[in-house]
Amino acid sequence: MRLYKNRMCGIVAVLFCNENCADKPVFTPSRLVVKHGDPTSATCSVKDVYEIFNLERSLGDLKTNGTEILWKVEKMTEWDPFVMCYYELADHQCCSKLPLTVYKPPDNVSISFRNHSGPLLEGHQYTLQCEVHNVAPVENLIVTFYRGQTAVGQLQSNNTGKKPVTEIFTLNINTRKEDDGVQYRCEAKLQLGPEGPQPPIVLSSHQRIRATVLCESDSKQTHTSVFSQEVKLFICMTPSTSSTPTPSFKNHTLHFEAKCFSQFTTACLLVLHL
Repeated sequence: MRLYKNRMCGIVAVLFCNENCADKPVFTPSRLVVKHGDPTSATCSVKDVYEIFNLERSLGDLKTNGTEILWKVEKMTEWDPFVMCYYELADHQCCSKLPLTVYKPPDNVSISFRNHSGPLLEGHQYTLQCEVHNVAPVENLIVTFYRGQTAVGQLQSNNTGKKPVTEIFTLNINTRKEDDGVQYRCEAKLQLGPEGPQPPIVLSSHQRIRATVLCESDSKQTHTSVFSQEVKLFICMTPSTSSTPTPSFKNHTLHFEAKCFSQFTTACLLVLHL
């Protein structure tokens, strides 16, 4: 026995209904997958004529013809619709609920490295992140990361919400020297089963990340960059013969070069030219 509530027009009606009865109502099709905003319909049928034979729903119109009820929606406006067909006898109620999935394809898919920009170091771990924008239901989404043409990871969400969400999927990778120049991308597939769109909806990240991988020996080499700057110095000059020296100031221009010996540190050597 299960408890159902009629959500049509805010009316609350409680039905105690058996979904495991032998002659329960049958929906055709037995499952619906509908794009949000599209029309849809289904038919509920029973073997015999019953005095009480009805269909509870959260939206849509009904048309009854003997042992059949046609349920029709001009535009799917809900994310978690409710449709249940039932009949009543003196000693029990028998019912069936229509499995119904409302979906929305992603608006956009993007890939990036989390908290990193620039070259990668060989043997280090980095985190790729794939952001999928405004998709529903996200629990039916399969995200695959690719290194070149090779799949390196596949993830799914544990979010069971029905409304569209934006979700970020992450994958840790360890860099190798042979990854230098390789492209990373991610792909989002909305897998909705045989009743859903065929082939399944697939959206790939528009941009691809081209990795520049430096080996450890490269990172330890000296990288020299030189720049120069003029600095105005005020040097205090005091006469040595005066018992009460009065300071005087002379304006000097100082030229210097800064040589940075590693692109991975901020240490520089200042070379002064007086």
